[in-house]
Amino acid sequence: MTTNDTADRLRTIATELGARFYERDDVVRTLITTVLAGQHSLVLGPPGTAKSELARELTGRIEDAQYWEILLSKFTDPKRMFGPIDVAALSQGEYRQVYEGRATRAHIAFIDEVFKCSTAALNETLALLNERLYHPENGGAPIRCPLIAAITASNELPVGEDTAAIYDRLLVRIEVGYLADPSNFAELVRSAVLTPAPATRTTVALSALQHAVEVEVPAIDVPDGIVDAICALRAGLRRKELIASDRRWRQAVRLLQASAYLDGRPEVADTDLAILTHVLWDSPAERPAVERAVLELVNPDAGKALDLSDAIEELEAELDAKAGQSAESLSEWGIKEANPKLKRAGKELAKMRAEAEAAGRSTATLDRVIGRQRAVLARVLSESLGVDASALSGQL
Repeated sequence: MTTNDTADRLRTIATELGARFYERDDVVRTLITTVLAGQHSLVLGPPGTAKSELARELTGRIEDAQYWEILLSKFTDPKRMFGPIDVAALSQGEYRQVYEGRATRAHIAFIDEVFKCSTAALNETLALLNERLYHPENGGAPIRCPLIAAITASNELPVGEDTAAIYDRLLVRIEVGYLADPSNFAELVRSAVLTPAPATRTTVALSALQHAVEVEVPAIDVPDGIVDAICALRAGLRRKELIASDRRWRQAVRLLQASAYLDGRPEVADTDLAILTHVLWDSPAERPAVERAVLELVNPDAGKALDLSDAIEELEAELDAKAGQSAESLSEWGIKEANPKLKRAGKELAKMRAEAEAAGRSTATLDRVIGRQRAVLARVLSESLGVDASALSGQL
């Protein structure tokens, strides 16, 4: 499998998963890029947002890879993760563990509810993520684990110092929520009663992925202009008291190389910097400021798009505040203020997206804002004007 074939296959996998999982195009691409970089990721969001299903479907596309997954709790025994005791050997007076089918043999891992890791399993989990090592229960020599990357998921952020150490090792942090676009929600409902047609299922060989991670991605060039942009971004974030560690910045460079590789380019470009919106924040409250700083650096559309996003959020908050008002008052507000503003925002966003796509720039941020515009417009039509927004979902 050639270099181009590997990247082509991964892009096709991203397209196939994006078609299956609504409003997850950026999530899918980011997870694939993180695996290519040999780094670990966190998918953060409420229950029922397809975190586990997406991780399984993505990792299942890697042929011949040993895949391991676990749902952690505060009572999880480390031996359940890394290898139970071989009872037959123990009866013969020999103490050893069975590693097959455990984290010690996995190329790709999915760890659900990662921040519920037990105290007993914490050190070994950190060693697996940090150094790809496991220290056997009998005190023998550390075992080198073949782990390429771990995808983790959680409904909540860590609350103690112990699990914060795991959080720090997850380079990429992706927030997911419930579907915002009413047309996507309508398709989700239909999918519950319709038998889907057999989907095309592209895969990539483990050996090709390993070669990409170990050889091809590190060979991607990082021009001086990108280094200058990273330095400018770091300085700008520090002025806002948003501080990332030197280790995180260094690891992020491999992400940029992986992003360029996935696009089939020999060197990192400005558009690759967009992935840093998932790297440089600690709490979700910091993410909007990081996103604005990153995207304004790489995309001339970003500032205006994020301004429109703020205006859309303000209209939704205003709609919430009007709960309980008379139908006449709510209808007047919807007709004279909310609906016109949302329609104008939709036209501006559509124009900006077309221009960005024509110029080869990322549309991920614009797509997210467009989704919010459609969702808020659907609410306004339904709650203030009494229109069945689901029947108009394709026209919003």
